[in-house]
Amino acid sequence: MELKATALERADGIATIWLKRPHRHNAWTGRMHTEYRWCLQEADRDPAVGAIVVTGRGSSFCVGGDAQALQGHAERGSYDAGTPDELARPGYGRAAEFDAAFAYHYGLSKPVIAALNGRAAGVGLALACFTDLRFAAAGARYSTAHGKLNLPAEFGLSWLLPRMVGLSRANELLLTSRTFTAEEGVALGVFNDVFPAEEVLTRTYEYVSDLLVNVSPGSLQQTRWQIYGDLHRSAAESVVTSETLVDEMMGEADYREGVAAFMEKRPPRWRRPAKA
Repeated sequence: MELKATALERADGIATIWLKRPHRHNAWTGRMHTEYRWCLQEADRDPAVGAIVVTGRGSSFCVGGDAQALQGHAERGSYDAGTPDELARPGYGRAAEFDAAFAYHYGLSKPVIAALNGRAAGVGLALACFTDLRFAAAGARYSTAHGKLNLPAEFGLSWLLPRMVGLSRANELLLTSRTFTAEEGVALGVFNDVFPAEEVLTRTYEYVSDLLVNVSPGSLQQTRWQIYGDLHRSAAESVVTSETLVDEMMGEADYREGVAAFMEKRPPRWRRPAKA
């Protein structure tokens, strides 16, 4: 696919997906959505990739829907996604509950980490919230944004934010569409940490590199699927699933390597890729 609104780079076991419309503060368009899905699928299928980082070019992560597209929706009186009929389907097929826009992150086999280099709103905030971990730029501002446009909470944020930050805090962010800072986002539980803007990507890479050294690919894969699958399972089902996985994964080479590395007090040498 010819990439115009995004870019995909791969190095040192990490795939980086860039939102690449800095002249429009990486405002979301149908083309960006189409390309983003393709980039995710490519990175998830690449056996040399252990984790995926999503970030933006310029001073913003993604300020939401493109203003020109929003104006077009207003003139038509209806929504047009602006995407082709055939889209890449990253993460699809793992669980029917997650076979939809952005929810597909939960079906991926590799962790996705957002390096929010600047502000995000609306669909940009939703995208970030569907990643596994989020690191934000100090002083940057964020908003769900939809209320000021007479829109509903977008792309599953009404499902996601209560699970992330609790009902009362989610209600306040969703019902008011107010702006909050990166620092407040950490306190609320939206973001995992905040770094100076010029360090966000570097610090995220450091975090991810450490993750890939110390945690096996199979454990990263299965733990993600457990976390998101357990959102729809009972406690008993979660326990039974984990017991089955323990029995299976103790028979894998990476379990033996993990034990050996622990006993010998050395870094582990993981097998890649994890089983699909």
